[in-house]
Amino acid sequence: MKRTLVISDIHGELELFNALLEKVKYDATEDQLILLGDYIDRGPDSKGVLNRVMELKSKGAIVLRGNHDEMMVHAMDDEPKARDRWARNNGTVTLKNYDSSIDKIEMPDSELFRTHVDFIRSLDYFHETDDYIFVHGGVEPDVPVSESDPYRLIWIREEFYLGYKGEKTVVYGHTPTSILLGKGNHNVYFGENNVIGIDGAAAYGGRLNCLELPSKDVYYTSKRIN
Repeated sequence: MKRTLVISDIHGELELFNALLEKVKYDATEDQLILLGDYIDRGPDSKGVLNRVMELKSKGAIVLRGNHDEMMVHAMDDEPKARDRWARNNGTVTLKNYDSSIDKIEMPDSELFRTHVDFIRSLDYFHETDDYIFVHGGVEPDVPVSESDPYRLIWIREEFYLGYKGEKTVVYGHTPTSILLGKGNHNVYFGENNVIGIDGAAAYGGRLNCLELPSKDVYYTSKRIN
C-alpha cells in the first residue's frame, strides 16, 4: 500500500464523504483506507453512509466503530437508558432514514436497519500497527490498548489527549479539533504528545478531514464556500 488514508466522524454526510474520497483519488488497490467511526446521526443520510462504508469494507477498508454507532446497537438491544441516550444524540435523525414516519426512538421494521446494526456489531474498536494506533475516541494513557475497556476507547476525551505519553502516534476522532485549536479552526490537530485529532465537525458546518500517511498531508471537504 502506498498511502494510508484516515477519515472519522462522517455523521451522515454522504455527499461530503464521497467528494472527499474523490478528492484524494482513493484507489482500493493502492491505498489503505481507515475509518474511525461515527457514521451516523446529525447529518442527512446515515443510511447511505453505512451502505457506502459496508461497500468500502468489502474492498479492504479497515472500519472501526464510534460511540454514536455503539449507541445505535445498544438502542436496538434495548439496554437500560440506551434509547434515551441515543435520542439526546440525534438518533431520531438516523431512524428517519429508514422510516420517515418515526418521530421518537423506536426500532424500524426494516431488514436494512437490522443489517446495519449487525454490521456495526462486527466492527473492531481499534487498529494498531508498528507506528500507529487508530481509534475513535482515544486510549487510556497508562493501559495497553489491547487491554483497554472498549467503552473508554470510544468515549474518552481530555484524559487521553492531555495525558497520553506513548511512543506510538494515536490517530483519533470524536473530539472536534476546534476544541483543541480554537473556535472556528477545523483543521487536523497535531499534538506534541504523539496524538493526531482529525474530527473537523463536518456535521456542524466544519470540515470532513482526511489524513494521509506517512506524508501527514491533509485533505478536506466542507459545506462552506471557501
